[in-house]
Amino acid sequence: MTCGQYIVGFINKDPQVVAYAVQALTIISAGYVFYGLGMVFINAFNGAGDTKTPMLINFIGFWMFQIPLAYFLAKIVGLGPKGVFIAIPVAETAIALTAYLLFKKGRWKKVQV
Repeated sequence: MTCGQYIVGFINKDPQVVAYAVQALTIISAGYVFYGLGMVFINAFNGAGDTKTPMLINFIGFWMFQIPLAYFLAKIVGLGPKGVFIAIPVAETAIALTAYLLFKKGRWKKVQV
């Protein structure tokens, strides 16, 4: 039994639920480093008073990229739930890279609060 199976099994004993949850934990956890970096950059913008940039990054990253990608991978490619799980770290990585590149540009320094 893997660590994920123990964690999920503590909450739910249904083998099908455990299988999906372990798959989700395995795939989604691969993107946690990028998720953390993205949060740092997004909150750096917020802390500097530039709230428009993170709003746009998150709107485009989640609503216009992650959700359509999840649908595409799940339904069109035929991966089912695994496609949804894959879309999450892919989108988080794209959001983190976008936030990093925009942060490096430095336009946030010119925002008047």
